[in-house]
Amino acid sequence: MKAAVIVFPGSNCDRDMKVAIEQSLGHAPSMVWHADTELPPTDLIAIPGGFSYGDYLRCGAIAGNSPIMREVVKKASQGTLVLAVCNGFQVATETGMLPGALLRNANQKFICKDVDLKVVSDNKYFAGSFTKGDTVRFPVAHHDGNYFADEETRKRLHGEGMIAFQYADADGNVNAETNINGSVDNIAGIYNEKGNILADAASGTPDKRRAGWHGRQSVFR
Repeated sequence: MKAAVIVFPGSNCDRDMKVAIEQSLGHAPSMVWHADTELPPTDLIAIPGGFSYGDYLRCGAIAGNSPIMREVVKKASQGTLVLAVCNGFQVATETGMLPGALLRNANQKFICKDVDLKVVSDNKYFAGSFTKGDTVRFPVAHHDGNYFADEETRKRLHGEGMIAFQYADADGNVNAETNINGSVDNIAGIYNEKGNILADAASGTPDKRRAGWHGRQSVFR
């Protein structure tokens, strides 16, 4: 499998993402600058966490309009896998690849800690090592991870199996007490309709998870 990591000004997890992918695949991904207009041949595109363009205007807004993102959207529509993490989730919603939006955390604070997530849907591309109903633990590092979608979109997410993860406790219980940032329906991550795009606000540093710096599970499995 060939992979590419998109690099924006202000990103601070692109190199970590590179390390995680290299450890998982056995070879380094291509690092693609935001101003490029073409992607190398690739099977997986990673949009990393960080603070693209310093979060100016709105998190992910400028990055979503970068030249390379037009090619990312095109490749995603053709079935290329896309992993959008943390700030990458924000970028993915700004491009329209995924529905909804990421708002300021309900407590108006930056959240940095490990959290439990419930695996809501099976997905052969990104969650092959997980089973629906499993509880996994990932690090959170965000200030604008509060996922919002209107009622119609929420019904579609639930009805079409597009919810990937929900904030939960260690036993998999999903309720108001386990909702760390105010996200509707405790949503931490979602897929697109085809299942080839995963965006996750919770696994802010899956790279460090993979490297063993935080704990046991990884999205790269």
